[in-house]
Amino acid sequence: MIADYPGVTAVAVVGQPDEHWGEIVVAFVTAAAGAMIETGDLRQFCRQRLAAFKVPEVVTVIAEMPLNASGKILKRELRTRLAPPGA
Repeated sequence: MIADYPGVTAVAVVGQPDEHWGEIVVAFVTAAAGAMIETGDLRQFCRQRLAAFKVPEVVTVIAEMPLNASGKILKRELRTRLAPPGA
């Protein structure tokens, strides 16, 4: 669903530890050349299409996804970019 947002070329979703909820949804997205992704608009787009618990609390636009030699997204590397719990 997030990948359907105009201008999004790649998306990866990871869980971030959260003191209150246990874990929150964080989405990392890359934008097409020349596209501007407004994170608030992207979250609204998700609210209209996804169940509330699946809507990312945080959306981070990154230049490129970290990939392994096979082209698979390295989520462990994305998790290192997350803020520490309670930060």
